[in-house]
Amino acid sequence: QVQLVESGGGLVQPGGSLRLSCVASGNIFSINVMGWYRQTPGKERESVAAITSGGRTNYADSVKGRFTISRENAKNTVYLQMSSLKAEDTAVYYCHAKSDLEGVSYWGQGTQVTVSS
Repeated sequence: QVQLVESGGGLVQPGGSLRLSCVASGNIFSINVMGWYRQTPGKERESVAAITSGGRTNYADSVKGRFTISRENAKNTVYLQMSSLKAEDTAVYYCHAKSDLEGVSYWGQGTQVTVSS
């Protein structure tokens, strides 16, 4: 089992920045991809950004150039630096971890990000 705990959400004005953190614990050795998803009421959860164990990154078109995903292996932590935030970035953001070897995925509890003036 893997546990994921997010932090860093909150209220920010349009154009502002936030950094989300996700700390992984448990049987993390099989995890090869970690990332962030987001969801708004009535919509499906969508991928925002992902990073592999080798450091390759992938971003949704809607956040390219504004969001940066990174990882700090010594702390088992993945970050999502969000800049130039827009109202449409408002959502619950979920940390996600995947093990292709074991064929399982794990989710955090979610953290609310609200972009509003």
